[in-house]
Amino acid sequence: MTENTPGGVPSPSQGSGGAPKPPEPSGVDLARVALRAAKEAARARGDAAQQKKQARRGGLRSGARADGRDPMALGSAINRLITERGWEAPAAVGGVMGRWPQIVGEDVAKHCVPEKYDEDERVLTVRCDSTAWATNLRLLAPTLVARLNEDLGHGRVKLIKVQGPGGPARRYGPLRAPGSTGPGDTYG
Repeated sequence: MTENTPGGVPSPSQGSGGAPKPPEPSGVDLARVALRAAKEAARARGDAAQQKKQARRGGLRSGARADGRDPMALGSAINRLITERGWEAPAAVGGVMGRWPQIVGEDVAKHCVPEKYDEDERVLTVRCDSTAWATNLRLLAPTLVARLNEDLGHGRVKLIKVQGPGGPARRYGPLRAPGSTGPGDTYG
């Protein structure tokens, strides 16, 4: 597996001595966390005040006005869930994986498929169907990182990890030499 970063410089999370360091939150991430905390605190204050008011009036009642018990539209409910849980980045990356052919082009998309995104390390793993396409994608990695960051926001993807094809299943039988790997050296 070869890892490329923009400019060919190893990322700081690939430290030479030990475990990778988690990325420091940027100003945008800190603002999102603070906004989410403020919204939760305001919602808690509002819920407490509404419960006191309802207790004075004699309990829960339904009425003509909208309240928190009314049904929501599906899109609104999903957007609210994404915001409350802090899933904005994974949802955005999932959208990119769905639009992979438009981002990288039809020809590359036929041979290279995104497999997973590690949010902590900000690494996108892509599997190619041949070693030639894996080599080609490794050369295109800095360009793709820049294009993905345009779409997702600055710094969302720091590295594209390109993997070649998996070899055939290892079969063990009477005609195999113990400890041999077989034709595995021609794959990946």
